[in-house]
Amino acid sequence: MSKIKPSKGAPYARVLGVGGYRPTRVVPNEVILEKIDSSDEWIRSRSGIATRHWASDEETVAMMSVEASGKAIADAGIQPEQVGAVVVSTVSHFAQTPAIATEIADKLGTDKAAAFDISAGCAGFGYGLTLAKGMIVEGSAEYVLVIGVERLSDLTDLEDRATAFLFGDGAGAVIVGPSQEPAIGPTVWGSEGDKAGTIKQTVPWNEFRLGDVSRLPLDSQGNVKFPAITQEGQAVFRWAVFEMAKVAQQALDAAGITPDDLDVFIPHQANERIIDSMVKTLKLPEHVTVARDVRTTGNTSAASIPLAMERLLATGEAKSGDTALVIGFGAGLVYAATVVTLP
Repeated sequence: MSKIKPSKGAPYARVLGVGGYRPTRVVPNEVILEKIDSSDEWIRSRSGIATRHWASDEETVAMMSVEASGKAIADAGIQPEQVGAVVVSTVSHFAQTPAIATEIADKLGTDKAAAFDISAGCAGFGYGLTLAKGMIVEGSAEYVLVIGVERLSDLTDLEDRATAFLFGDGAGAVIVGPSQEPAIGPTVWGSEGDKAGTIKQTVPWNEFRLGDVSRLPLDSQGNVKFPAITQEGQAVFRWAVFEMAKVAQQALDAAGITPDDLDVFIPHQANERIIDSMVKTLKLPEHVTVARDVRTTGNTSAASIPLAMERLLATGEAKSGDTALVIGFGAGLVYAATVVTLP
C-alpha cells in the first residue's frame, strides 16, 4: 500500500482573466514592400494581413509579458502573490538559460512562483493552458499565469518574399484558476515530427560559433543574416486546412458539444485564408464570432490566441461566459485544441 498522500486540487479549472500587450509601432504592408517584390493587394489576398506591430528595443519579451500579465491578474481579481506558477510560451527569448519566466515572475511580485518556459511554437498557448489546468486540478497551484509572447520581428528575414509580411510582436496572458464546473475541455494535442522541416529556423545558433561564413546565409549586401523563421508555405497551408479542422472537430467532440453550441472560434492567427477554410469545413453557424486579429496584428505565434481573445472581449464581440473553441498549430509540427468558457 502506498504511503504517499494523494494530490488534491480544485474539481475543475477555468480562465479567470485575460490581458494583452501590442507594441506601439504599427507597421503597414508598405514598409514590408520596401524589401520584397510584392504588393499590398497580394499580401492581403494571401494572408489577410494589413498591418502588424513591431517591438522597439525597450519592448522586450519580459516587458511585454509583464504588461500583459498585469492586466490578466487585475482582470481575474487576484493579487500577484497568489500566482503559484508562471508558464511562458515563446520561441523568441534568445537566452538558452535561465528561463524568461523566472524574471517575469519576479517582476510581477509573485511569491516565488514556479516558473518555466515551453517551446511549442504557435500551439504553445494551448500547451500552457493544458499544463495550467493540470496543476490546478492536481493541487500544485491555485492560480497559474499562462503567457504567450513573441518578438518575431527579430526572427524575420525581410528579404524573404514568402514570410517577410507574416510576423508580428506582442504578448497575451491569462490567469487560470479553480472552478466548480467544467470550463476548460479536454485537450486534443499532438505532433507530426516527420513534417518538422516545413517550418524551421534557417540556421541553428551553433553555426555562428563555427565561424565559417560560407555556411551562413547572406543578405543582398553580402552581410551575414541573423537566423530567421522559414517555411514551406503551400505544405503548411495544406496541413493546416485539411488536418487542423479535424483536430478542431475532435476537440468539440471531446468537450461534448456541437458547432451550434459554440459562441466564439479563436484559431491561431496564422492566415485568414486558413481561418476561412476551417470555418467552412467545421460548418460553423452564422452566430459564431470568428477571431480575425491577424488583419492588424499579423502572426504572433504563441501570443496570437490570447491576444485575439483579449481583443474580442475588449470590443464586445465576445462576452464573459461565452463558449469558445481555441486551436493553435505550427512549427514542429505541433497542435493543441480545446473548448473554454471565456472569462
